[in-house]
Amino acid sequence: MKTSNEGQEAASQDAQQSHKRRVRYKGKYPKKFEEKYKELQPEKYQDTIQHVMQKGNTPAGMHISIMVKEILDFLEIKPGQVGFDATLGYGGHTKAMLQCLQGKGHVYATDVDHEEAAKTKKRLEELGFGEDILTIKLQNFCTIDEIAKEVGGFDFLLADLGVSSMQIDNPKRGFSFKVDGPLDLRLNQEAGISAAERLETITRDELAGMLYENSDEPYCEELAKAITDEIRRGNHMDTTTKLRQVIEKTLDFLPEKEKKETIKKTCQRTFQALRIDVNREFEVLYEFMEKLPDALKPGGRAAILTFHSGEDKLVKKALKAGYKAGIYSDYAKDVIRPSAQECAQNGRARSTKMRWAIKA
Repeated sequence: MKTSNEGQEAASQDAQQSHKRRVRYKGKYPKKFEEKYKELQPEKYQDTIQHVMQKGNTPAGMHISIMVKEILDFLEIKPGQVGFDATLGYGGHTKAMLQCLQGKGHVYATDVDHEEAAKTKKRLEELGFGEDILTIKLQNFCTIDEIAKEVGGFDFLLADLGVSSMQIDNPKRGFSFKVDGPLDLRLNQEAGISAAERLETITRDELAGMLYENSDEPYCEELAKAITDEIRRGNHMDTTTKLRQVIEKTLDFLPEKEKKETIKKTCQRTFQALRIDVNREFEVLYEFMEKLPDALKPGGRAAILTFHSGEDKLVKKALKAGYKAGIYSDYAKDVIRPSAQECAQNGRARSTKMRWAIKA
């Protein structure tokens, strides 16, 4: 028979087993993505979110929409209209456009990222934007012609060509060289091959061409040789860290004063080039720009956000050709950029360029 003290000790042990405290991260702020529970639940930790944003950073698991005011000012959305958001992402732009409709009209949105699209759909439904006013399709935005035919065309359209911060921040997606993770880089991890698989079979010349064409990498030849030589020796380039280390080793000859910054920019360009390649981003964008005019109603407005020179050149060329052919009544001859204040608050806005066109 147990004594009173023994009974109390047993009860205490049972309570400790049934209630496990959340693992605390070391230091003032969390380092690992999985530990950033405060930022991954923004609705519960607004103070933390505001603190991160005031420092000009994007909270983990979130995406801060870029140039919302400039986009809405141009699109001139009116209640009852039908719109298209080519890249749903975190849903910030979608939410802003839906609010302009004031409960009348409809927005169709596409995204190939099944995981993030499901989270965004739930988030928008909780804000009151259900299927009566928003339709999300898990398909590539280059299928815009199919959707436009189904709904009768669009009054307004937005294509934000940037990668969402949620994808960049999550190590398992492999978009960032700053944290270790599988070298994947696919927007839709259920289709195609990863960047690691792509590198297994690529030739030195093809890789050099990819790095130059997709990101204007000045050390494309040196990097292509180093990466393909490493793989040929049986060292698989299957993690973000392994690729970063090869880049660091290849550029070790640089003067100390410029080495750190050059390696950082080269890593950014290399990861960008691979991401563009495995997702066929240029092919998809070219197809989208070809189909864009027929998807717009007469007087329909389209705004496009680009984030690097390759995208911007392609968009600019397509809009200019459409204007000359009389397809567009007007188009952006000069780019619109985010304000200095927005860039200070959101560092990921700095490279953004907005172009637009109005259907004749």
